[in-house]
Amino acid sequence: MNTFKIFFIILSCALVSCANKGSSDYKPASAEQTVASPDFNADSAYLYIQNQVDFGPRVPNSPAHKACGDYLISELTRFGAKLYVQEMTLTAYNNEKLASRNIIGSFNPDSPKRILLFAHWDSRPYADNETDPAKQYTPIDGADDGGSGVGVLLEIARHLGEQAPNLGIDIIFFDAEDYGVPDFAKEYGKEDTWCLGTQFWAKNPHTPNYRANYGILLDMVGARNATFLKESLSVAKASSIVEKVWSTARNLGYGKYFINSKGSSLIDDHVYVIAGRNIPCIDIINYSSDYERGFVNHWHTLNDTMDNINRETLKAVGQTVLEVIYKQQ
Repeated sequence: MNTFKIFFIILSCALVSCANKGSSDYKPASAEQTVASPDFNADSAYLYIQNQVDFGPRVPNSPAHKACGDYLISELTRFGAKLYVQEMTLTAYNNEKLASRNIIGSFNPDSPKRILLFAHWDSRPYADNETDPAKQYTPIDGADDGGSGVGVLLEIARHLGEQAPNLGIDIIFFDAEDYGVPDFAKEYGKEDTWCLGTQFWAKNPHTPNYRANYGILLDMVGARNATFLKESLSVAKASSIVEKVWSTARNLGYGKYFINSKGSSLIDDHVYVIAGRNIPCIDIINYSSDYERGFVNHWHTLNDTMDNINRETLKAVGQTVLEVIYKQQ
């Protein structure tokens, strides 16, 4: 009788053990853990854009520019990023000296595997696409051109502070991107007048010998019915990243924004990151031959206001980028 009880106990333990191994809670020790992608909050991103616009045009040397830069620094600090601020004096196409700041927030800074996310935070000092010449010297709000990319990245930074992915993320807000030669001043022959802050950083990165696996630039990502074609330089230098991002967008249901077609090659911040740091980068930018100038009609005009910002577009871009970085292995 005692022998039978012992045998029954052993058999019961074995059955419980086998049942546990078959349950959904069982994970082999070697299984790689993944982090679920957070839910991008478009209302939050919209507010971050509104907060920038409320300072006024963020033109270097202006009080609005100084105040907005301080705001961006405080937000990245609040989200727990390791902060770097590059203060520099840059020279514009007309030899004007621009007091500028590149603002950088690093998450999981010790990870050797890194993704670079970036946008420019300054706004255009000229509305040079206005048809009325009297308005062309007026600074613009830059809600879409500048503000939207920063707003999306601030919302991403908020999530990074709450739930870190399995790799390092660097967010850079580049300054003095939009101080290039205006249409009304074509007599200036100086080259590389755009993306001045990015050019500085490419030669003087925030950490020595900075490297990232790849980079994603967000520029003009807030307009209603935006179309993001596969920018040509992005395809040439980072085709696998282009496919990763565009296929992710399609899988999430955002294919109407991320168009499966090749677009033009554009001068934007990614050009100088690729050339200066040899980091493969892509540019997510609203550009289409359907527009008269290639860019949306409010581009470099006084109409680049919050009226153009659409939460659905912000959601499409922000959720796609979150999915890419959180699913990166």
